[in-house]
Amino acid sequence: MKEIVIGVDLGGTRIRAARMDEHLSLIDRQETLTLAHQGLDATLERIKDLIRKVMPDDNRSVTGIGVSAPGPLNPGTGVVVAPPNLPGWHNVPLGDILHETFGVPVYVGNDANVAALAEVARGAAQGYRHAIYITVSTGIGSGIVYDGRLLLGKTGLAAEAGHMILLVDGRVSSLEKEAAGPALARKAQAELLNGRQSLLLEMADGNIDAVDARLIGQAVEQNDVLAMEVLAYGTRCVGLGIVSLLHLFNPEIVVIGGGVSNIGDLFFDNIRNTVREYALDSAYWDQLSIVPAALQENVSIIGAGTLVLTEGGHSDVTRVLAALNQQDQ
Repeated sequence: MKEIVIGVDLGGTRIRAARMDEHLSLIDRQETLTLAHQGLDATLERIKDLIRKVMPDDNRSVTGIGVSAPGPLNPGTGVVVAPPNLPGWHNVPLGDILHETFGVPVYVGNDANVAALAEVARGAAQGYRHAIYITVSTGIGSGIVYDGRLLLGKTGLAAEAGHMILLVDGRVSSLEKEAAGPALARKAQAELLNGRQSLLLEMADGNIDAVDARLIGQAVEQNDVLAMEVLAYGTRCVGLGIVSLLHLFNPEIVVIGGGVSNIGDLFFDNIRNTVREYALDSAYWDQLSIVPAALQENVSIIGAGTLVLTEGGHSDVTRVLAALNQQDQ
């Protein structure tokens, strides 16, 4: 009997679910709106209904269900603690709820950790045993694969690179507060309010509050000075954060995804230059790859499937890679 895994991506806007084979190839995929404002019970029923749609007739062929969910959460207990984009969710035992409903093992993981597993299994970090994944979007999240296994910590709260503490002009801040999309937008808006000239104002139809990371990226493509300065600041912060991660974990590859990273080559060039300038020694970066994420819309679904195949990230991801290599031969 072939191995089947179910992957679920629980997001604030959409819920996605898929049936995959042991090679993490999608067999069936479904999605629906989360509609979290309708309450916890209604959202749980939508999750269950979506899983039923992709579940095979014979549950005995299903190795398990993996769920990518927003943190904070405890992957050991499967409890979703208090995600900001899911109102009404507080200490929800999602793993137990789904296990009782479907009778198969259930693994729940932080969405950034799950994305890290996906990139190692089928994405830009495939074949690497020491990898760091960072997403730069409305927030900054991360996941770390160390010697083939997901780095979780005592209660699964490890690897939150976005919340590394920074001291900026005498105030305590964090990488996320300085370099995520909203932070870049605030920095650009403040400069515009102080009278700086920029294409951003025209692109926002004169509404400073409408300036966001997407417009900054578009202005960078037109070599707008203010947009370039804002990007330089954000990428410098991200680059310095990566330097700290290099010193701590000595990875082989750093994969960066998220909407802000879509700005493109300049985003990555700035980060690589910062790493080279501030790393303790070239030994930390001379064989290091810093690359864009390869997986897009299905990253969380594939990662959730990998979560099952690695028993919550505790087993060596080599098992997954071996199965994928067999498929490719």
